[in-house]
Amino acid sequence: MIELSVPGRGTIALNHLVCDVNGTIAFDGNLMDGVARSMKILRDRLEVHLVTADTHGRQSQIDFQLALTAHILQAGDEARQKAVLVESLGADHVVAIGQGANDSQMLRAAALGICVLSREGTSAEALQAADIFVPDILSALELLEKPLRLIATLRK
Repeated sequence: MIELSVPGRGTIALNHLVCDVNGTIAFDGNLMDGVARSMKILRDRLEVHLVTADTHGRQSQIDFQLALTAHILQAGDEARQKAVLVESLGADHVVAIGQGANDSQMLRAAALGICVLSREGTSAEALQAADIFVPDILSALELLEKPLRLIATLRK
């Protein structure tokens, strides 16, 4: 669990990390360097959930690398499916990370939504839905590894 007391926002108690795969932690279907190390560290504090449409057909390799099993989305209304996953976990205890237009609903639903800049592009919709915008996935994961950094960004 990650618990933060944020001035002007109250207490945030995070139990789950919901992370988009393609464009967020993977590029062209390949896990980005450094992600596995960060995820391993975070699994001591958060239950990690990957969510993907498996666009590149390589999710089984990513699952193996991270020792996880991703939630594979059905074709159609992927944005809503991602938000439903966040809600089913208890949105008030979820941090979500993404960058695509179909991530916007989950970023908005989560207690903390983090949008990352991606080599595949970052949608304006995801950017507007997020609480925080960071330059890359490793910066996002580092915020969760060192959560006191979040207070300065989130305080009102």
